[in-house]
Amino acid sequence: MRTPNAADAGGIDRLIAERRSKLAAIRARGVDPFPTAYPGREEIGAVREANEPLAADESSEEAVRVAGRITGRRGQGKVVFMDLADRSGKIQLWASIDRLDEERLAALSDLDLGDIIGAEGPVTRTRRGELSVAVDDFTLLSKTLRPPPDKHHGLKDPELRYARRYLDLMANDDARTLFITRAKAISAVRRYLDDRGFVEVETPVLQPLYGGAAARPFVTHHNTLDRNFYLRIATELYLKRCIIGGLERVYELGKDFRNEGVSFKHNPEFTMLETYEAYADYRDVMDMLEEMVRAAAAEATGSASVPWGEEEIDFGARWKRLPFAEALTEESGIDIRERTDEDDLRQAMRDAGYEAGDTTIWPKLVDSLLTQALEPRLIQPTILYDYPLSLSPFAKRTPDDPEMTERFEAFAGGMEIANAFTELNDPDDQRARFEMAAQELAAGDDEAQPHDEDFLIALEHGMPPTGGLGLGIDRLAMLLTNRASIREVVLFPARRD
Repeated sequence: MRTPNAADAGGIDRLIAERRSKLAAIRARGVDPFPTAYPGREEIGAVREANEPLAADESSEEAVRVAGRITGRRGQGKVVFMDLADRSGKIQLWASIDRLDEERLAALSDLDLGDIIGAEGPVTRTRRGELSVAVDDFTLLSKTLRPPPDKHHGLKDPELRYARRYLDLMANDDARTLFITRAKAISAVRRYLDDRGFVEVETPVLQPLYGGAAARPFVTHHNTLDRNFYLRIATELYLKRCIIGGLERVYELGKDFRNEGVSFKHNPEFTMLETYEAYADYRDVMDMLEEMVRAAAAEATGSASVPWGEEEIDFGARWKRLPFAEALTEESGIDIRERTDEDDLRQAMRDAGYEAGDTTIWPKLVDSLLTQALEPRLIQPTILYDYPLSLSPFAKRTPDDPEMTERFEAFAGGMEIANAFTELNDPDDQRARFEMAAQELAAGDDEAQPHDEDFLIALEHGMPPTGGLGLGIDRLAMLLTNRASIREVVLFPARRD
């Protein structure tokens, strides 16, 4: 992997040697190059905002203390200018022999790009109109031993950006903005749920039995207990236990893990929001999802309408709602309600030009047809509802058709972002679903839901009618930041060496 600043290993070694030499000289002068704190520091953004009214050659009455990383340097001799940046912004440091003695000015001039310093002095606007801190004193807070990415060329190599995200954050303002936007969206989601009486809970990441989704798990071993555990693929079955216990409105926002392929919308570990509300059904959840995403978009980006490539996604408008089977038939020309035989559906898909594996079972053929024919076209927020029973092991049957379930998926930007059910609360029906999944496991489907007797025992204690939701936070972040790959919105995505 190439370093961002040096043409070869020898070049980077030379730069490191020069910086280590400076570090030794600093220590020889009795200066601690890594002090413990810098009290009284103000964020640069706040300093700029407070002093924006200053006119040219005008200075603030009181000194400020700012701290950050040196990102630029100009001048020499009796006047030195530096750019100092923290997460809130950037400001110029103006150091002159008139305010610092010759020795201190030389020490400041000898610092390197990337060094972290604190600076103190009044804020002034130069004759050229640049808001600056006139440096009366400075403190080295961290001497850096490696050069930062080149500020003009930035950090372009995607693999380097993912592997050394700290360099990406250091070099690219857009990267810092992206992850701040993501954090704002998560805060907005939490606030929305908290304000509506939901209780945030934590459930096990290490589980004796995985479940709540169709996925292959990661397996690990607990040495003391001498047994295998699974990294959770979903929080669903534990959150339902909370509903059974009487918490009535619960949510969890955390990591799930699925041992699946990596793509532009898949990462082996991902952030998921799951909510469960007693005495609600999937239509209540539809309304809640629309409101929550609209609120998150507005708080994170300032608008409920966000750019997506060359288009605009409007989360503020009423989301389109379509019956799943009808929408799929209209787009693909294949009616899955008539093609209930696996081989028949497979042949129909191939005749229509869609891929269909020789051994793929009927539910996965339907899911594949959705992925190929319809999902990429759902750019504006769209809800598809009422799914076949075999695709929905935890959803309640629709009253008018026992082969369909009260389930919906939400799409935007051509990908699924949420999945929701009127939750199955009939323990006998749930047992039958587990038995159906056991047959799929025996037939070789390694993503089928295993039998969970403990959950059935919990369900036999009675669960009220419940609406449940799973919302992919990473995909939501993709939409809100106009990124086409999940790796862009995960700080440290999984990658091959």
